[in-house]
Amino acid sequence: MKLRSLLAFVTVLVMSPATLPASEPERLPLAADDVPNVFVYRDTCNVYVLRDGDAALLVNLGDGGILEELKRRGVKNVEWVLFTDHHRELCQGIGVIDRAKTKVAAPKVEQELFESPLQFRKWRPTLKDQYTVHGASYVRPPANAIKLDRLLEAGDVFRWHGFEITCVNTPGTSPGGMSYVFKRGDRVLAFTGGVIHDGARMTNWYDTEWDYGFGKGLDTLIDSVQRLRDLKLTLAFPSQGPVIRNAAKQLDTYHARLTAFRPDYLRGYPVNNLTQRTKVDPIIKPTAIPQIVQVTPHLYKFSDMLAGKNFAIIISDKGRGLLLDCGVFPEKLLHELIPEMRKHLGLKRIDALWINHMHGDHFTLGAALKKHYDVQIWTLDRIVDKVRNPLRYDYCALITSYNPRYEGLPVDLPLRDGEVVEWEGLKLHFDWMPGQTEFGNCLWLELDGKKIAFTGDNLFGDPSDREQNGHEAVVARNSAIFEEGYIHGSKYLRDLKPDIIMGAHNVLMTNPTAFVERYHDWSKRIVARYQELLPDRNYEYQFDPFWVSAYPYRVDLREQPTQEVTITVRNFRDQPQRHSIRLRLPPNITATPSILEGTVPAKSRKQFKVELKATSAQTATGLQMIPFDITLDDKHHGELFDFLVHSKPAPAEASKGK
Repeated sequence: MKLRSLLAFVTVLVMSPATLPASEPERLPLAADDVPNVFVYRDTCNVYVLRDGDAALLVNLGDGGILEELKRRGVKNVEWVLFTDHHRELCQGIGVIDRAKTKVAAPKVEQELFESPLQFRKWRPTLKDQYTVHGASYVRPPANAIKLDRLLEAGDVFRWHGFEITCVNTPGTSPGGMSYVFKRGDRVLAFTGGVIHDGARMTNWYDTEWDYGFGKGLDTLIDSVQRLRDLKLTLAFPSQGPVIRNAAKQLDTYHARLTAFRPDYLRGYPVNNLTQRTKVDPIIKPTAIPQIVQVTPHLYKFSDMLAGKNFAIIISDKGRGLLLDCGVFPEKLLHELIPEMRKHLGLKRIDALWINHMHGDHFTLGAALKKHYDVQIWTLDRIVDKVRNPLRYDYCALITSYNPRYEGLPVDLPLRDGEVVEWEGLKLHFDWMPGQTEFGNCLWLELDGKKIAFTGDNLFGDPSDREQNGHEAVVARNSAIFEEGYIHGSKYLRDLKPDIIMGAHNVLMTNPTAFVERYHDWSKRIVARYQELLPDRNYEYQFDPFWVSAYPYRVDLREQPTQEVTITVRNFRDQPQRHSIRLRLPPNITATPSILEGTVPAKSRKQFKVELKATSAQTATGLQMIPFDITLDDKHHGELFDFLVHSKPAPAEASKGK
């Protein structure tokens, strides 16, 4: 440290007493007893205060309650707020900051997330939107824009009143997350944001889920943890939880845990080779149609010419057809194949299309089938609304992400869990079978002397390869809690004991008994992995981005200015939980009630009806975000989740054609 910086630092030590009168509540203790002049205020996040007399610099802000506490302590000027990342609970109090006196700095990579937040909330999302998992956003920006005064990049040194803070890129929990590193003698300390939680754990899972199970966010986080390991930190000041002592040791443990977790997280089959098999299952027979092969005398699927597409069909002796998913290939090809099936396979008509689960790629051709061939649509009752009204949800890969013009597909036969339908002398069994998503079902039947199960995207692979356990992507934004997902679904298949599993995307699995056992063993093991990595005993609170949610997620107030929204609060615990949830409303929207308080019984959900209304005196228009400010059992979590509203443009805007 240069002499001038050292003298300034010594001055800070003299000017800023570390203790307070014993009679005063200790709302602002030292972050660590052996680190003078770094205080912590625990709010929706840990707000760290660097103090020099009556001036202060904050690392993160929380809900802004720190400002009143600082006034009580004689701090007159908060000169800077440094944000480690864009997450709302770190910056939701920005409205109480006097921006004429206080400047704001944040990572340059996240400038748009701060300054143009609604760019990352889409009324009609697509698969390739920035920062989404197949259309479901994984960033959590503030509801309103925050103008940044300084953009920070890796290697920058931020100097303030004798503090020299080096900026280190540590993305992984956020696309441009940054740690702020400083020294005390020979000790290296850092404000690490959400990178690590005390106990060598993650702050949460859902912020690191950046893609559809390929591990981009996880690998980025592992690299960032290694970057912090290289610094040999003594102390880490995280955005959530206790200060991390023995930081270097915890980072070593954390890196090892993440690295060990990775193989179980990634898919349990060779993704890149799934549709390029080196061997063809001997039960498959070619047909006169090059694109279609026969699995059993009455069951057909696409050949490897159309690997990865969704199409299987049962054709009865009378020529009636039942389609098992149909999507992600051109409509033109569908119209070419149906006459060919009539000619060569004895098809007379297609009675129905059964949809395995909520993802749009399984029924992109549903509307064409209904329009041109009078095909009925069948699916499980809990999937129906995702087919009819996908924009009411914030899940991954809904049909609107594949078809921007999609307006909804009526379902002719909503099926109950356990329902049996007689069709062409066959008994079709329809059971709730979650896994990859909560909203899935299995169709199974005895056909041609085999018990055949149609399982959608839950498992893929080669059962004869003992290294594979078959599980598909782990994606929290599919509504995929393991106990009501992969654990339930794999146990269901183990008990069902099918002879043939027909996966979606053209995957055939024969002799699957041992394969299913490996699949079930994995489902239990991955839960143990998450329980080890996440800090809450009920890991689901850090895994699930929907434990407070709105239905519909997108509320259109343009034609009907008053609408009802259902807010669901979920309790994962074995005991009741108390909550207070405040809707952070834009100026032109009212809610009745605007605060939801109550108790949710153990292991259950509770729903609240809220009336939203767009007022006539509009001061804000268009697409707007409404965050939930969540307090759970007196712990203020802040604005973790949100939903969207769209209101009419003001008269002046309407006249301009906006």
